[in-house]
Amino acid sequence: MSFKAAVLVFPGSNCDRDCKVAVERSTGGHVDMVWHQDTALPSGLDLIVVPGGFSYGDYLRCGAMASLSPVMAEVVKAAERGVNVIGICNGFQILCKSGLLPGALMRNNTLKYICKPIELKVENHNTAFTQGYTPGQSVWMTQGNADGNFVADADTLNAIEGNGQVVFRYVENPNGSANDIAGLMNTRGNVLGMMPHPDRAFEAELGSDDGATLFKSLLNSALTAA
Repeated sequence: MSFKAAVLVFPGSNCDRDCKVAVERSTGGHVDMVWHQDTALPSGLDLIVVPGGFSYGDYLRCGAMASLSPVMAEVVKAAERGVNVIGICNGFQILCKSGLLPGALMRNNTLKYICKPIELKVENHNTAFTQGYTPGQSVWMTQGNADGNFVADADTLNAIEGNGQVVFRYVENPNGSANDIAGLMNTRGNVLGMMPHPDRAFEAELGSDDGATLFKSLLNSALTAA
């Protein structure tokens, strides 16, 4: 079988092409680019990527306008069918705004844009996204955001922790995120949102190839399920 993925494209997105290349080179699969106004997704998808960037220029607030794009209704339906969905940076914000993930992303506590390599701890390796990592593994990806401060009320945070939904934590929290959360999934385990970019860390020439393991994990999961 051939791994099949789709990358969404919103007005203002600037990491959509990066995601396409990262998935293709990491998995050897096929990636379709899907315009935000489309009302259907390609059939037989193993993965949907909601990329980083500045959808709609972050007007109103990050991810708010993109979450209302026609294609997002199809992403919600696909997630309900069990298709794996990953939202990276602005994509994480869009997934929260769409109700696919709990919580919200607020302005960094430093009130500054952060762009630098960032060390993460793999908190949960028993997921389709992280089965290629070892428990507690330290990995490096790239952070690039002004609104990456994850917040949720106390009951929601307790539920997230109790359900094992935290997938990645910051080793040195750069933005004030609650419980050092850098990435979390839904209770079903097929929707992941994360602020650091695996698509900027999929080859050693980029400073780290730790992000490739995430995409390869999804490939292995798809092969196992086939």
